[in-house]
Amino acid sequence: MTARTTTTPSPAATGAVGASYSRVEGREKVTGAARYAGEIPFTNLAHGWLVLSTIARGRVTSIESDPVRAMPGVVGVLHHGNAPRVDGDYIGMMGKPDPIVVAFQNDRVPFVGWPVALVVAETSEQAREAAEALVVRYEEEPHDVAFSTEHPGTYTPEGDGAVEKGDLAAELATSAHVVDAEYTTPEEHHSSMEPHAAMARWDSGRLEVVDSNQGSTWVAQELAKLFSLDPASVRVRSEHIGGAFGSKGLRVHQVLAVMAATVLDRPVRVVMTRRQMFSLVGYRSPTAQRVRLGADSDGRLRALDHQVHSLTSTVYEFVEGGAGFGRPMYASDAHHSVNRVVRLDVPTPTFMRAPGEAPGSFGLESALDELAERSGVDPIALRARNEPEVGPVSGLPFGSRNLLGCFEEGARRFGWADRDPRPGLRREGRWLLGTGTAAATFPVIVMPSTAAVTAEADGTFTVRITASDVGTGARTALTLIAAEALGVARERVHVRIGDSDFGPAAISGGSMGTRSWGWAVTVAGRDLREQLALGGDIPPQGITVRSDTSEAVGALSQKERHSYGAQFAEVAVDVTTGEVRVRRMLGIFAAGRIVNPLTARSQLVGGMTWGLSMALHEEAVRDRATGGHVGADFAGYHFAANADVAQIEADWVDDPDADDPVGIKGIGEIGIVGAAAAVANAVWHATGVRHRNLPIRPDRVLAAGAATAGAAATGGARDA
Repeated sequence: MTARTTTTPSPAATGAVGASYSRVEGREKVTGAARYAGEIPFTNLAHGWLVLSTIARGRVTSIESDPVRAMPGVVGVLHHGNAPRVDGDYIGMMGKPDPIVVAFQNDRVPFVGWPVALVVAETSEQAREAAEALVVRYEEEPHDVAFSTEHPGTYTPEGDGAVEKGDLAAELATSAHVVDAEYTTPEEHHSSMEPHAAMARWDSGRLEVVDSNQGSTWVAQELAKLFSLDPASVRVRSEHIGGAFGSKGLRVHQVLAVMAATVLDRPVRVVMTRRQMFSLVGYRSPTAQRVRLGADSDGRLRALDHQVHSLTSTVYEFVEGGAGFGRPMYASDAHHSVNRVVRLDVPTPTFMRAPGEAPGSFGLESALDELAERSGVDPIALRARNEPEVGPVSGLPFGSRNLLGCFEEGARRFGWADRDPRPGLRREGRWLLGTGTAAATFPVIVMPSTAAVTAEADGTFTVRITASDVGTGARTALTLIAAEALGVARERVHVRIGDSDFGPAAISGGSMGTRSWGWAVTVAGRDLREQLALGGDIPPQGITVRSDTSEAVGALSQKERHSYGAQFAEVAVDVTTGEVRVRRMLGIFAAGRIVNPLTARSQLVGGMTWGLSMALHEEAVRDRATGGHVGADFAGYHFAANADVAQIEADWVDDPDADDPVGIKGIGEIGIVGAAAAVANAVWHATGVRHRNLPIRPDRVLAAGAATAGAAATGGARDA
């Protein structure tokens, strides 16, 4: 290949960032050319099938593996009696590992669905048949899966526990209006479209894992520590991911694939079933929330108290920090918020889209709507009246805050000015109609990342970064960011992601991915552009510039950095059948500079759809007798289908982050936050009945209607 003379890129050559573009890998995905972790072929591949416990607490007394080993195609059965020993005491990115990934190290069973064996065979069908034939015997112990705020084991966790400011009791006592209400959200599951899958193999003394994850660097580092390996000897690749939502970090299937590949000295793939995902990959804990608000006669907050209870497993602490939602949101003379948790014989919950903010916003934003009703203040005006100048608890300055801009634009487009605040007045045939609103926020997070950008001899540019495109369009966004940094057309940029060999980078989670990766790509791209501007030939191997944002990210000043949004919903309620239909939703967001409006709008609409589903459908039920789920599948776990989703519109107001080189804040989570509260507030406006327990099922609507009729006859309250 001959050397090529450089052509100096021009920063104004492209308007890539801010224009709408289809996904660069879209054709591969719709034609089936894009391969996911569970379908990539490997020579001599064996297949592992998980065997899960059927008791909620106890120990394994025996595993009768000999008959299974004699079945056709079976090449091995791993369990606590023969599995490789691992280091479960290491400290990783999230602290000590959840014991579920420290697999097969003892005979203890802490919940239904705990992995007790892995059957490996030549085909997945043979592995499944053998796994279902495996006899496991247990010594069962009494279990406790009953979640309650009165549980004697409830405690306040360290770190994310209580925050206090002012004299709460005194401010409540002198308030003209007080709301004191309890709200609940049920156990909810991500259950991404693509099940969790991982292949592991050893190649020339190096471990390679091909899986579906939210951070190949993260998984590689955790595996290296767990198996006591040199980090350089572990490579994790994850090119295409069919959804994650917080569930695809290090999970037990990756660990067991490595164990089996090590024992059998051949590639082994483990793929979870849909039912297995309900116990193995985490979920959103149910919450029980008490909100107390005290306000002056004009609606100015004097007191804000938000108490959130959640659950975790007996083996690992995860806190669903719903009480954190209100801390950056509203000014009040006194503030108290606390997260409490109880350990039960259940699987460990985990991060799920907008962890903390999604359930926490339902409680607080519903209570604010109740305060607006009692004080006679419009719900939007109430929020504007309590707009803080600095962080209400932290006292830190805001990076940027355009929540009121979201409400102003949303109210204009939704037609809020025409709304009669009185409930139960609008009717259309058998339907009662109502509208509601709620605020949204999610923190802006950034993690240090590295990237490499290469000017190739053929005039193109290659970006290498250990990013994860979990379906968000991150690959496309990084293409546009690189094109802008280089000052070239996007068609000349090729982005490679999802390979831990590319160097450390942020995970896809907490809405931090594109912000963190985009920063690293921008720095490398700008440095390369400056180098090319000096002129000269590009050698056959190209010219590569690498970046590391650790120092720049570490130098950021302390501020309250958040995305914001205003959610609006219109519902129709049939009180004779209990049916609730969301007719339209509008979300207006202040979420930094929008890199690709096409995929950004898809993200926001997806989050709002999930909020609708959270409000009306989603609820995992646990059987107290067995400790397991009732209907751990898509037949038993209801969620919004196409027929449930009518008109949903998402848009944004200008809100770039001056502390980010691209201006990004993050959009992955903000769409779901506040959406359920907006729907619930709209149901109140339609019916005059408050629904404080999600989901708002038809039977609850009917029961509330009956209770309302009885209350009306006796002059009582109208609450569900």
